[in-house]
Amino acid sequence: MSHTTDGPTDPFTPPHPEQARAHRVYASLYRIAERHAATDEQRHRQVHPTAVGPHEAVRLVAFLLSGAVQPEEGEPEVDRADITAALSLVPLVRAEMDELETGLLQMARGRGLTWQEIAFGLGLGTPQAARQRYERLASRATAEAGDSEEG
Repeated sequence: MSHTTDGPTDPFTPPHPEQARAHRVYASLYRIAERHAATDEQRHRQVHPTAVGPHEAVRLVAFLLSGAVQPEEGEPEVDRADITAALSLVPLVRAEMDELETGLLQMARGRGLTWQEIAFGLGLGTPQAARQRYERLASRATAEAGDSEEG
């Protein structure tokens, strides 16, 4: 089967999973932004009022589903596609949080925090647990960076 850089040329062949996931991420952000962050009032529920980030979109759908946030008059109810869109963003949000945590741990060590202090901040029982967490996050980030360079 021949493939282009955009994916398979055969419309009956499923796309590469990573390409499909990347497309879903953008489509998910767009969907949630258009449905639940289209007005100034809706956007002001977010941390960044002019754009909905992936973590904000996931949180917004979860809050709307749980009733923690009430939809505005005329705003559509969260439907199955909204839930699927939010779930599609979870891996991206998790990767962003891992990257953020890794950077924060590196900065904490650079500022002289001990592993004991870091363990306390993370709610871990031992300095060894904090260091192991950092090593896992850093190795995962390195692996993900290598995967994205190959694709």
